[in-house]
Amino acid sequence: MSLNLEQYVSEFSAQNINGEHLLQLDGSKLKALGITSSQDRAVIKKKLKEMKASLEKARKAQEKMEKQREKLRKKEQEQLQRKSKKTDKSSSDATEGTNEQ
Repeated sequence: MSLNLEQYVSEFSAQNINGEHLLQLDGSKLKALGITSSQDRAVIKKKLKEMKASLEKARKAQEKMEKQREKLRKKEQEQLQRKSKKTDKSSSDATEGTNEQ
């Protein structure tokens, strides 16, 4: 509808074309759906291309965020391990000092 192609809404609905299906459409599938105007198909294909690019960009950003979170988790875990080792060493040293006295 935002592309001023309302005349195709009923056919898309009748064919159960949802977002996932929409991204799989190409020129021949659009033609089979009754979009006979080459200009209309071109408009839809252009918009689909933009949508795919946007989805890919979002997917890459999500992957980047997940990698950063994993890196941060590993760093925090390493810091906890270092603290734990220092605590173990200092309590071990204190125990040895008590035993010597």
